[in-house]
Order: sequence, then C-alpha cells, then structure tokens
Amino acid sequence: MKKIFAIFIVLVVLISFFCVFQAKKRINAPSVNSETVLLEVPKGSSAAKVSQILQEKGVWTDDLAFKLWCKLNPPSLKAGWFEIPPHQKLESIIGIIESGKNAVRKVTIPEGRASWEIPAYLKKAFPSLDEDRWNKLVQDPKFTASLGVDAKSLEGYLLPDTYPFPIDANEETILKQMVAANLKLRDELQEMPGESMWKTLGNWHRVLTLASVVEEETGKADERPLISGVFHNRLRIGMPLGADPTVRFIFRNLTGPIYKSQLNSDSPYNTRKFKGLMPGPISNPGRKAIEAALHPAETKALYFVAKDDGSGTHFFSSTLTDHNKYKDVAAKNRGE
Repeated sequence: MKKIFAIFIVLVVLISFFCVFQAKKRINAPSVNSETVLLEVPKGSSAAKVSQILQEKGVWTDDLAFKLWCKLNPPSLKAGWFEIPPHQKLESIIGIIESGKNAVRKVTIPEGRASWEIPAYLKKAFPSLDEDRWNKLVQDPKFTASLGVDAKSLEGYLLPDTYPFPIDANEETILKQMVAANLKLRDELQEMPGESMWKTLGNWHRVLTLASVVEEETGKADERPLISGVFHNRLRIGMPLGADPTVRFIFRNLTGPIYKSQLNSDSPYNTRKFKGLMPGPISNPGRKAIEAALHPAETKALYFVAKDDGSGTHFFSSTLTDHNKYKDVAAKNRGE
C-alpha cells in the first residue's frame, strides 16, 4: 500500500508539473497577429468580453489561457482604442489595455496654413474627415466661444505642431486640441520675463493677427523679428502694412499673380489700401512668428522686398528711395 501511495503521489506531482508547464507555455506563447491590430474595448467590458474581442480580431485565440491569467492576476482593463503589435505575450497585451493609453495618429500641421488648408494634412490620417463640417465649425461663433476664444472664427487659433490625435478623433475634437495648444502658448508667453508688445498690440487676437502676416512674409526664422519691426513701425506712424498676403487671403489666391482689381478690394483685410491691423489673422502662425510679433527687432526700416536671388531673404530700407533701388536689384535678380 505504501508503494502504491508513493506512486500516486509521484503521479500527482508529475501531472501538476505538466499542467503548470503547459499553462506557462500557453500564457507565454506569442499572439497570433502578424501585423499591428487596432481594436476597441467598449466601456464596462468584462475580462470575458475583452477575450472575445481579442479572438474576433485575431490577436489571442486561447480563451482558457486568458481566463487563467486573469484569475491569477486580476486586471484593471480600460476602455478605448488600442494598437496591439504583432507577436505579443499575453502579459503585454493585457498591459496595453490596462495602461489606458489610447491609440493615436500623429499629424504635423505646418506653420502658416489657413484653416481651410489644414484638412489636407489631416485626411492622410483621418480619411473620413468632413471638410465642410470642419469649415463650418471654424466659422461658428458659438463653437469658437465655447473654446474660450474671443473672436468670430478660429482662424489663427489653430497652433501648428505635431499632434497625437486620438484614433477616433473627429473635426470637433481635433479643433479643440489645436485651440487648447494655442491658448496654452498664450498663457506661457504672458508669464515670460522681458519687454514685449503686449501693451501695444492690446490682446492675444491682435498678437495672432500680426504674427500671421509675419509668418506669411518670410520663411526665415532670423528675419521674422526684423519684418515684425517694420510692421510695428508702420503701425506706429499710421502707415498701411502693405502686405500682399492679406490680399491673397481675401481671394484665397495663395499663389500666382495678384491682380489690380484684387488690390483695390474694399475688404478690411486689404492692408494695401487700409491702415492698421486686419480684423483677424490670415493664417495660423507658429510659435516663432508669434514671438517675433511680441518681440520685434529694433529697426528704422519701413520697407522690405524679396531679393529673389534664391536665398529667400529680403532687402530692408528706411526710405522709399532706397526701397525702389532694392526693387530694381530684385528685378535684375529675376532676370528682368
């Protein structure tokens, strides 16, 4: 009897070891997906529901191993959208869902784009984005006010940057995120030490308005403070800004020639015709252009003209006579 009992004990131990070995093998097996899989875990999903989702998405098909893991390590599963990389262990898969870090799509919005140009960048990551809805929200005063913006539209308030947008983001959530980044920058710049043109410009809307023109006039970061200085000088003496990009904004004529009829427009955005700042921004300026609007270079210059020599830089002058000379040089650089 003792021998039989001993044999029984040995068998039980061997079977136990075998079961543990098999359980560990199944739990530590890689997931079956060969590519990254995007899946949604609805709110209130139980462990059984998550296991079902993983099976349906072809990520993890061993329901018993999943239940065993959850029994031994009760998870705190979160709702949301998650990306599961290929060949993950069960521990990693559950960890991703426990983290609550939702899947995102990164989109870079360049500086100086008008609001109606931005959907072209977003559609690469969000093909179903509705441009009409986007434009309506941008121009909706009620929506604008709900985001804490004291303006008639969101033009100028969509801060250019690289954003991690939620995978299920829509027009409204994207706009909210971009405006929040803009207002966060406003608060940051207000707290920075040193002299700036806050008092001269008066408010954030006017800062963005001037910054948008600075942004459109040059792509050279080191020239922006100088161009800002020219515009501040013109504002101070009551001289029109004379910025062609403001006329382009009126007609959405972003490239090509500007016609005389356009230059004669009675739009308040026509700074070739009217003095002072426009009613609002003509594009969405980046941080460097905004900083230039707030911290213009000290200069006596009232004019600038593109050199047209391939450098992307400008001639600056304080008199119309010198300005006309530089215009002739620029014309020669163009081969005229």
